[in-house]
Amino acid sequence: MDEGYASLPTSHLLGSAVAVAPDERKPGAPAEVGNAAATSRLQQFPPAPAANGGGYQPPGSPLGGDVETQTNWKGYFNVASYTPYFNVDTDVVVDRLISSVYPMEGFFRKIDVNPDMYGPLWITTTLIFMLAAFGNFATYLMQRKSDLNIWNFDVSYFSLAASVMYGYAIVVPAAFFFLFQYFGSRPSLIRFWCMWGYSLFIFVPASILLLIPVEFLRWVIIAGAGGASSWFIFLNLKECTEGADMMALIASASVLQFALALFIKVFFFA
Repeated sequence: MDEGYASLPTSHLLGSAVAVAPDERKPGAPAEVGNAAATSRLQQFPPAPAANGGGYQPPGSPLGGDVETQTNWKGYFNVASYTPYFNVDTDVVVDRLISSVYPMEGFFRKIDVNPDMYGPLWITTTLIFMLAAFGNFATYLMQRKSDLNIWNFDVSYFSLAASVMYGYAIVVPAAFFFLFQYFGSRPSLIRFWCMWGYSLFIFVPASILLLIPVEFLRWVIIAGAGGASSWFIFLNLKECTEGADMMALIASASVLQFALALFIKVFFFA
């Protein structure tokens, strides 16, 4: 046995000693750093919902998913920036629709964490088709008592409704967003689009009631719908700009909202 060991090279003896020695290796810091870096690159699944139960939070976005705050001006024209705002639960949309009709619920606080664009898009699109279809039908109901020969289905109602409603829902909130910024406030463009979009919902049931072929009742209905929508805009803009003297801009937005109601009555349900 001794002669066998003596014939072995010194390196083999050292290797054996290392193999039988207890493992005294200490955990290496570089390995931990590498694992942490690899974990940070992984996307958590499923995504954590927002405080009010809605929507996908993109990786790296702040709480509330306000993508516009982490991008430059080019982000406003990037379609991918608005993708998270279309991933919203039906229950959340229904709750916001109810709050838009009953504006004492603090609507702006509901959309502050997770605003969406899904509801405003479908509200505006639905309103366009209802104004065009019901506007023609209301004209038919008013004219059938006199002479049906002078009535024709007016296809131009669709183009007029689309131009006005889409233009109003996009341009007006953007204009007031820049105005509020100019006068020192720091609003959110996404939240403005969301709020103005939901403010149009009350005109959807109002357009059905405007089918009543009584002119006096039509004016009462549109005045009530316009007043409620204007009050909705007023309360939410006041809450949004709390602490800032923006009453002139808030009043202007409310008046413009009521003017939209008058436009609907005059051009679609005359």
